[in-house]
Amino acid sequence: MSIHISEKRVGVLFAILGVVLFSTKAVMVKIAYGYGVDHLSLLLFRMIFAVPVYVIIAFWKKPLNPKQIQRKDFLWLVFFGVVGYYLASLFDFMGLQHIKAGLERIILFVYPTIVVLLSWVVFKKKITKTQAVAIAITYIGVIVIFSNEMGVNSGQKVLWGGFLVFLSAITYAAYLVGSGWLIPKFGVMQFTSYAMIVSTFCVVVHYLLVSDLDIFRFSWEVYLLGCAMAFFATLLPSFLVSAAIERLGASTFSIFGSLGPVSTIILAYLFIGEQITLIQLFGMLVVIGGVAFVSKK
Repeated sequence: MSIHISEKRVGVLFAILGVVLFSTKAVMVKIAYGYGVDHLSLLLFRMIFAVPVYVIIAFWKKPLNPKQIQRKDFLWLVFFGVVGYYLASLFDFMGLQHIKAGLERIILFVYPTIVVLLSWVVFKKKITKTQAVAIAITYIGVIVIFSNEMGVNSGQKVLWGGFLVFLSAITYAAYLVGSGWLIPKFGVMQFTSYAMIVSTFCVVVHYLLVSDLDIFRFSWEVYLLGCAMAFFATLLPSFLVSAAIERLGASTFSIFGSLGPVSTIILAYLFIGEQITLIQLFGMLVVIGGVAFVSKK
């Protein structure tokens, strides 16, 4: 019994640490932008610092069910690597140039509602009345936050940034919906590693096509933040979340997801001085409540 309880406690600790560390990404991106780095260079640094570990995992851990893997599965893996990590990350980093870290996290947090809607459109999965109401409530909360933020800051800038981050949420949700049938064949860590390698390749090609190739023109703080994002906001939380799900189960872990927006807002206030109004706080609670209902089985 004591071992069982201990495992649960470790799982809870891993879940909290994983969610909070994932939340640091937006704050570090906003800090890095203060040093004059562009979104593509910063994304490149994050990916190239992280990819060696994923390459090691890809060679170390073989696919779970190699006999079930067909040639077209590798093509789908490349597709989801492009959509789920390259495009999602690119839109996210672009959007963070225009909106606050806290607002970005709240928009990304609605991806479970997009998963439900995409599953309905693609796989004809029925949406229950409770889910429909919860989705409506979620987007009412987002509209409340947006309308207030547009009144405080430049409306067009906020709208464009929010749209880009929402595209990031859509592409990530598409990755989750579409890759579900591939993960049992490859394994979670293996599939993630392969997808991250594909994504890194896309970022490098993108950078080579549009940049002047001078990657050493930034201050040392930019490279330090890129390395910190790779380790503390990408690699470490991904392993912590996997370990937490293994100990707690996916349903129990989902309870801790609401810590994401809250921790981002707190960290953004502490480290970059972002403020949040009472109306935005109310909208955030509405969004969290709506997503929590949508995520319930």
